Amino acid sequence: MNEIKTTKNSPEKVSLEKDKKYFWCTCGLSGNQPFCDGAHKASNEFKPHHFEVEETKEYYLCNCKKTKNSPFCDGSHN
Repeated sequence: MNEIKTTKNSPEKVSLEKDKKYFWCTCGLSGNQPFCDGAHKASNEFKPHHFEVEETKEYYLCNCKKTKNSPFCDGSHN
């Protein structure tokens, strides 16, 4: 079983648009953190987390991959 790669222990502030489809990286291998770029396909254990937001604004997405509220940071990196 492959382990999740933590990219950094702080959230990523990103601007997201209402009704647009996003894919959050769950494996930590993406070169486009915190978003998925398909790097998980090498392991086949991880799948990206699809999400949309209800409001266009800035959000904090998890980079440590420990959040219980994926893809949003919940402070688990502390």
